[in-house]
Amino acid sequence: MMIETILQPRVVAFKDWVTFLFIFSFALIAITKTAFETRFSDFIRILASDKYIKVYKDPSHLMSGFTILLFIVQVISFSLFIQLVLSHFGYISKLDWITYIRIVTFLGVFILSKFLIEKIIATTFNIEEFTEQLNLQKVSYRTFIALLLLPFTIYLYYNNYSSNLLLYCIIAVILIINLFTYLISLKIYQNLILGKLFYFILYLCALEIAPYYFIYYLITKNLAH
Repeated sequence: MMIETILQPRVVAFKDWVTFLFIFSFALIAITKTAFETRFSDFIRILASDKYIKVYKDPSHLMSGFTILLFIVQVISFSLFIQLVLSHFGYISKLDWITYIRIVTFLGVFILSKFLIEKIIATTFNIEEFTEQLNLQKVSYRTFIALLLLPFTIYLYYNNYSSNLLLYCIIAVILIINLFTYLISLKIYQNLILGKLFYFILYLCALEIAPYYFIYYLITKNLAH
């Protein structure tokens, strides 16, 4: 009596590229911490203390090695989280590296393009001081969010989960911290803002509301098809 053996191929999802990105991100964080030990120590307490914002408020810090290294981590982290969210709701695969390249490219180009447009508008309306310091604050807080996001993203990438609650909580925290950033900026620069209120409102609508609404509309429209 012969027993027929049927071999079925075992499909193993390719996760090496995700693992590499996580390792690369933590390597960049370690390098930044080692090279800028004092600044990094002030940075990780940014939600509890305004020392970092006060000490490093000069616009020259926006293009420093510290900011650039952690900006790379920020783009990697947010891109992974965006892919994870879209995957959770069934739009894409979280292990599709081609989709990730598209997301990280779009996000990087969007952030840099927005920054350049802000510089042009700030120069036109003579509000360079406000926009440069606001940009430094936004970069700082969003980088901090990206660092907080990495452990959660790692957990969600390597574990199966069905509940939406954790994702909604993470997104809510991101939005709250962003709102907190703007409130701090309004408090610090209230005198400057009141003196140029019209230009500030124009700046807010054109560069802080319209781009995100456009992205939301574009994504929902494409996903609907």
